[in-house]
Order: sequence, then structure tokens, then C-alpha cells
Amino acid sequence: MAIRNDQKFSDRMNTAAKARAEMLAKAKARAEAAKATADERAKERGAIAAAREERLAKRAEEKRQVALEVEMRRLAEEEARRAAEEEAKLAVERQKREELERMAQLLAEQKAARDARYAARKERQKKGRRG
Repeated sequence: MAIRNDQKFSDRMNTAAKARAEMLAKAKARAEAAKATADERAKERGAIAAAREERLAKRAEEKRQVALEVEMRRLAEEEARRAAEEEAKLAVERQKREELERMAQLLAEQKAARDARYAARKERQKKGRRG
């Protein structure tokens, strides 16, 4: 604001006071307007925060579900692996048992054949003494 030479000191002081009062009134008006919209902004922020919390909770639940499915799948695979190992072990034992039975049967057949040969030889020897 340009100062004119013909103004008195008191006039300049009054003009400055009016200017300060106008600036204060403008600042108060801006503060009131901001205060009026502050509630709306706070509600918006609250809604945004609630939506964020909901998304985070949903993601956490999805992660928990995926982890649970992975764990269930792992347990099922482990159980299937155990069952397969048990089945393989039983098959090996069954095969060994059958092998032992075959060996026992073969030994019995060999012994019977040997006994038959022995009996035949003894029989031939008896016939040889008589004759």
C-alpha cells in the first residue's frame, strides 16, 4: 500500500489496523470452512481406513486358507507316501516268504529224490546179494 505524504501517522495506523483485521477475518473464514470440511474429511479417512482394514483382513484370511490347503495337501501326500512304503514293505515281505516257501519245497523235493535214489540203490544192493 503506497503511503501518501499528506496522511497523518494516526491515519496510517488505522489503515494498518483495518488491513490486519481484514486478514484476520479472512483467516478465520478459512479456518471455519476447513473446520466444516474437517468432519467430512475425517469420515472419508475413517471409511478409507475401514476399507483398508477389511482388505488386509481378507488377504490374511486368503493366506490362511492357502496355507491350510497346502498343509492338508502335504499331509495327504505324506500319508499316501507312507501307505505306498508300507505296501512296498509288505510286498517285499510277501516275496521273501514265497521265496522261502519255494526253497523249502525245493529242498523237500530234493530230499525226496535223494531218499528215492538211496532206497533204489539199497534195493539194488539187496537184489545183488540174493542173486
